Amino acid sequence: MSDITRTTVLEPGQPIVEFKDVTKRYKLYASNRQKLASIFIKGIKIKTKDAVKGVSFSVMPGEAVALVGSNGAGKSTILKMITGVCFPTSGTIDVRGRVSALLELTAGFESEMTGRENIYLRGTTLGLSKEEVDELEDTIIEFADIGEYIDQPVRAYSSGMKARLGFAINANVKPEILIVDEALSVGDSNFKSKCLEKVRQLIADENTTLLLVTHNANTAKDFCSRGIYLESGKILYDGSIEEACAQYEAAVEARKKKKKAKKKKEEAMLKETARQIEEQKQQKADDAAQTVAEEIAEDALKNEV
Repeated sequence: MSDITRTTVLEPGQPIVEFKDVTKRYKLYASNRQKLASIFIKGIKIKTKDAVKGVSFSVMPGEAVALVGSNGAGKSTILKMITGVCFPTSGTIDVRGRVSALLELTAGFESEMTGRENIYLRGTTLGLSKEEVDELEDTIIEFADIGEYIDQPVRAYSSGMKARLGFAINANVKPEILIVDEALSVGDSNFKSKCLEKVRQLIADENTTLLLVTHNANTAKDFCSRGIYLESGKILYDGSIEEACAQYEAAVEARKKKKKAKKKKEEAMLKETARQIEEQKQQKADDAAQTVAEEIAEDALKNEV
């Protein structure tokens, strides 16, 4: 059984985000034909992959938590379940606050609508009233800094302009929970600095809860005091950000050494194989030469007779 509860009501002492024994299982179809057949035919064997396995944790209001781990560890899947992009296969998730996600910043825009119109579209999607969006409109436009393009259809935007507008909207709608997945590298260096400063402001001034996914340990330590280290969909450590990053970096280094040792072993095996092949070639050549010599000697004896 799985369930996600969403509310903006937060009682004193309650976690703003809470996971209880959450598992997310994906079906890995061999082809589109198998996917279609599985709808009508029961009993078809389909491979599955648990992106998240029995994960439990809670985040209190105002906390800044980094999820660290290698690719495929389940970090982004956890964030997507919090935002409602996907749902758990089993377990329960409680989200008690307005969520703003800096995930795929260029996604979700209506290409035929202008940037200004998309501000209202995205705002209402996030649960804001028209009056609330009216108050935030100028702030968002100023932050995005895309000039006259704000009144042009989004289809005319570059990917960088879409990312700027996406960040400007999601970071300025006064979120109670801010979800960031490698989105702090938006645009040029000046805009990156502007984004970083905005996230710091949200955490410091507005008591926003931050959930951050990054492969950069320095970024994680800069923004967060708590770290959750995941591997293969399971939590291996939940505590100080320094220890979480240390364990993650140690695992990365161990994998590099293992990969290097494996490569060295493979190179040694290839070298040995090449040597054996060369020896075999030489042996065949020697055998052939010996055979020819014996035939010549035999012919010479016959001629003498």
